[in-house]
Amino acid sequence: MNCTYKYPTGYQIMKVFWTKNPVQGKEPPDLSKDPEYSQRLQYLGDEQQNCTIRLSHVTQKDEHMLLLQSVRREDAGRYSCALHEHTYISPAVHLNVMYPPKESFVAVNPSGEIVEGDSVTLSCSSDSNPPAEISWFKRGKFVGSGRIYSISKISSDHSGEYKCKSINKRGEKYSDAVTLNVMYHPKSVSVFINGSPEIVEGDSVTLICSSDSNPPAEISWFKEGTFVGSGRIYSISNISSDYSGEYKCKSRNKHGEKDSDAVTLNVMYPPKTISVSINGSGEIMEGDSVTLICSSDSNPLLLSLYMVCITESFCDWTNIYLLLMS
Repeated sequence: MNCTYKYPTGYQIMKVFWTKNPVQGKEPPDLSKDPEYSQRLQYLGDEQQNCTIRLSHVTQKDEHMLLLQSVRREDAGRYSCALHEHTYISPAVHLNVMYPPKESFVAVNPSGEIVEGDSVTLSCSSDSNPPAEISWFKRGKFVGSGRIYSISKISSDHSGEYKCKSINKRGEKYSDAVTLNVMYHPKSVSVFINGSPEIVEGDSVTLICSSDSNPPAEISWFKEGTFVGSGRIYSISNISSDYSGEYKCKSRNKHGEKDSDAVTLNVMYPPKTISVSINGSGEIMEGDSVTLICSSDSNPLLLSLYMVCITESFCDWTNIYLLLMS
């Protein structure tokens, strides 16, 4: 009967012996000192790492169990016994070792980039006996059961960490988490104006583009169809009336693009380029009615219209000019 063993470095083996029918709590007997075995038992090993023996003149009294200590899942299988140098082998018996789930893990198909609208399958593998029941969790919340969890037409809402839990009557085990990172084209694109609702010439104004996309989108800015800048933030310092108009941002990634709705910058400024004109032409006669029009460039728009009847007795042009300029 073959026998080998190992022991830690630095220790010394003091005694090696074979025994039979050990009783717990009692010192096991050395078969080599038993009169029934002393003449039939021969040690063939070196008693340091090899403890192989030969037993001669075997009788039915030598029958004994095969005993596995601390049985492991690797011990499962079919077992037979036989004597050395004899051709007869006993009928096999099957050893079925039960154990809790081990080595649970999740595989994702497809394994590459996942785009919104794809079909995705998560498979849970678990080593256990008896076979385990499988449950699926997303961020700790139960989402399904069974070895395979399928998602058809996946959306950005399915992004997140997934785990499977394997459970049988011997125990349970969670797999490591896998992350579904769903790619999608830009959506929910909008522009926010940061600052006072009333924009006055000389102010600083910031336009911010908000976009939901994966991967993050590149942002472009347009004023009434003309490209004016890029980046999530478009800033204008010391704004003038020339910046008034409609602005949009365009959000683009490799899966698509989307424009925001337009926002209008309405820049307020005081009157400038003031001028006076006379309504009508030709010769003006004493007693006629004359219309003087004052126009100016401003926001909000200002337009002054004065009707003056010029007579010989009331004709103070200085006062009329000052009145128009006010």
